[in-house]
Amino acid sequence: MHFSGTIDFKPKLFSALSNYSFSKFKDDLIAGVVVGIVALPLAIAFGIASGVNPTIGLITAIIGGFIVSALGGCSVQIGGPTGAFIVIVYNIIATYGLEGLAIATFMAGIILVLLGLFHLGTVIKFIPYPIVVGFTAGIALTIFSTQMNDFFGLGIQGVPSEFIPKWGAYFANFGNIDLPTFLVGIVSLLIIIVTPKISKKLPGALIAIILVTAAIYISNMFCDFFAGVETIGRRFNGMSTDLPTPHGFELSMATINNLLPSAFTIAVLGAIESLLSATVADGVTGSRTNSNTELIGQGIANITVPLFGGIPVTGAIARTMTNITNGGRTPVAGVIHAIVLLLIFLFMMDLINMVPMSCLAAVLIVVSYNMSGWRTIRGILKNPKSDITVLLVTFLLTVIFDLTIAIEIGLLLAVVLFLRRVMENTAVKVYGEQLDAAEGTDMSQHEVLDVAPGVSVYEIDGPFFFGIATKFDELMRTSMANKPKVRIIRMRKVPFIDSTGLHNLELLIKSSQAEGIEIVLSGVQPGVHATLMHAGFDKLIPADHICDHITRAVKMANAVASAQ
Repeated sequence: MHFSGTIDFKPKLFSALSNYSFSKFKDDLIAGVVVGIVALPLAIAFGIASGVNPTIGLITAIIGGFIVSALGGCSVQIGGPTGAFIVIVYNIIATYGLEGLAIATFMAGIILVLLGLFHLGTVIKFIPYPIVVGFTAGIALTIFSTQMNDFFGLGIQGVPSEFIPKWGAYFANFGNIDLPTFLVGIVSLLIIIVTPKISKKLPGALIAIILVTAAIYISNMFCDFFAGVETIGRRFNGMSTDLPTPHGFELSMATINNLLPSAFTIAVLGAIESLLSATVADGVTGSRTNSNTELIGQGIANITVPLFGGIPVTGAIARTMTNITNGGRTPVAGVIHAIVLLLIFLFMMDLINMVPMSCLAAVLIVVSYNMSGWRTIRGILKNPKSDITVLLVTFLLTVIFDLTIAIEIGLLLAVVLFLRRVMENTAVKVYGEQLDAAEGTDMSQHEVLDVAPGVSVYEIDGPFFFGIATKFDELMRTSMANKPKVRIIRMRKVPFIDSTGLHNLELLIKSSQAEGIEIVLSGVQPGVHATLMHAGFDKLIPADHICDHITRAVKMANAVASAQ
């Protein structure tokens, strides 16, 4: 972690407004209105699926979406609640309640701000891709499984939160399918699937909600076939149009300790999703996202939203792409999208209350399918076994346990497999009476060096970290029987050395000196040399025994061996 002393916080909105024009505003206005309409059913559906009132989903999209656009580092990012958070939010509410969710989201916001302040916006992108695909696919399957009760109208009260018991309850109650509810879900699903085939600019989810809701309303005027279909208003006793007032929450060390893993998961997941969305957007628009500013903006949004009862916020790739395809090119479009949602919240909630729950279930089923990334998974299954292992473990842990465990163990497994791969590709070579100074380089001229009797040459080919340090130490111990006068440690291909490498090298030097064996270091790179000096190696061996080239090292070692 490195903090340079300068805060990399430059919101794109400020730079966009410095050379803004009416033509840009016109494009942003159209895009903002369209995205606001598209975001409406998703915000409501994600709120309900997360276990909160649908009003909370809208409030999150309004406040969070506004802050992400106003203070973020991406010109076209649209923020709000997303499907990725449904599982973690649902589990937090089930365990700690709404106040626990508010505290976890608030803490996650602080973590995101710190990630941006410490310039870790680019580092977060290096999380292994199989982990991202694995937990995204796991979340998709989990979202899909949560919608069966509403889609089929099974009427199960208290559906188990665990994946396997949940499906057990579904199969046990499959004989209780409510036909009108199921028909509403099927028709909604077909509309959502068919609409993009007519025009990719038409929001299928919104079209389905409008058509199905209108059809049921008209049908109920003539018959009662659909009268029993559950709606948002019936389940939640109508959604209030009163704007929530800010409220605080109690913080204690016990609460912080309990919720810190969940907060970390929210922060990591939010950072990954936001920066991946921004990266995709940059590839389409040719713009360049300031990753650190984006994380700070996302963090401020997640610090603010829970004060109004909201759920976690992140960049939403589907809404971001909708913004781009409809002409949005500055953060003004995202601000307009938030204003559109606010106007709908204030003046159209009576209509929202009429939307069938099975229609929203169809929306989330399509969302889960789009999230699943099955084509990507099929491609990864052709990759090395380590990638497949990370993918499958992360996927299964997400589905069977929860996202926090999946990310933690997935990251740990990825690190272990990466270290094993590095160790397999890092070699320790032993040279005999001659060695080619140009071996392993692009040089056409070869310089063969004669190594005098009593001189042993070892080369470390790769980073000298704790794994390879142990491997090198074992090689040294096995070669102790052939006691040389001088040991040359060739380090031209060592890009860095960690504390374990330093410790092992120090022990080697001291044990060799105790036996009368001198150590010469060759080809030490500037960064490694600085690390050695900082660790006090200049007090262990003479400065002239740390050579920048093997030719000088061999010459010195030969001279020392001959003099003894």
